Amino acid sequence: MSGERTVQLRVGRADEADALWVLRTRCVRELCSAAYPPEVIAPWSATPPPAHYRALLAAGGCVVAEDSDGALLGYGVIDRDGNEIDALFVDPDCGGRGIGLTLMQAMEALADPARPLVLSASLNAVPFYTRCGFEALREERYPHPSGIALASVRMQRTR
Repeated sequence: MSGERTVQLRVGRADEADALWVLRTRCVRELCSAAYPPEVIAPWSATPPPAHYRALLAAGGCVVAEDSDGALLGYGVIDRDGNEIDALFVDPDCGGRGIGLTLMQAMEALADPARPLVLSASLNAVPFYTRCGFEALREERYPHPSGIALASVRMQRTR
C-alpha cells in the first residue's frame, strides 16, 4: 500500500458485515498465526460471522476506518449493552500507523463511561490493548463457535 493516507472514520452498516469479515479473516490468518498454532488458526479463520454480528452493526456499534479513496483500513465493533469491545481489526499492511488506536478511541466514545470497558483479547493483541490502558484480569479459554477453545486474555479499562 502507499505511504501515509488520511484516515476517515464512519459508522459501519449491517450490510457490510461480509466485507468486514473478510478483513477479520485475513487478520486472523496473517497476524494471529504468530501466537496460535495452525490447528487453531484453520478452524478459527474458517468460521462465518456469528448471528449477533449484523445486529451489533445495525445498532450503530461499528466504526470503520477508510482512506480518502474509501478503501477499508480497519474496523472496530462495540457491544454497547455489555460495554464490551467485540472486535478491532486493522489491515495487516497498515499496522503501526495509529489506525487501531484511532478506532479504539472512537469505540470508547460510544461506551458507557460509568462502567468498565471490557474485552477478550487474542494473545497477539494483548500488548496493543495494554498500550490502550487495558489491564489483564485473567487468562481464559473462549469457547469459539468453531468448536475450539481459543486462548485469550480477559481485559478491562476503567476511566
